[in-house]
Amino acid sequence: MHLPSFIWLWKIAAWSMGLSLLAYLFLAITGIWMGRMRTTGQSSVISNRDEVRLFHYIIGISMVSLVLLLLAIGIIGTLGHFGSLGHSSHLAAGLIVVILVLISAVCATQISASKPWVKSVHIGCNILLFVGFTWVSLTGWTVVQKYLP
Repeated sequence: MHLPSFIWLWKIAAWSMGLSLLAYLFLAITGIWMGRMRTTGQSSVISNRDEVRLFHYIIGISMVSLVLLLLAIGIIGTLGHFGSLGHSSHLAAGLIVVILVLISAVCATQISASKPWVKSVHIGCNILLFVGFTWVSLTGWTVVQKYLP
């Protein structure tokens, strides 16, 4: 299949991945912040717990959107360039990250005092996401080298 260069698509993917990692960092910071506010029973001087939770949700929704965008770019770009999927472990790494992000997002909407286990699943998924993001970043770098002239 003779198609135009997909370099513009890879630029969007690079920005999306960088912003996803930044969102992950902000989510970790605000998650720890909310946990400390809950355990100490005090609101922060800078903002209260509800404001931090809202920011956490907004960043979480942004990260879910970015990860889904990356999935679409990966599928479209790989099919466009190679005509098929599964040329490296990057596909598996990406799908695992997407699944973990979606599980974490669904759990975030279900956290409550009556379901304390949901918070553990949410936090556990986010810890595993660190490994997933590392794996997808390393395999992604290898994939990108195939596309560059």
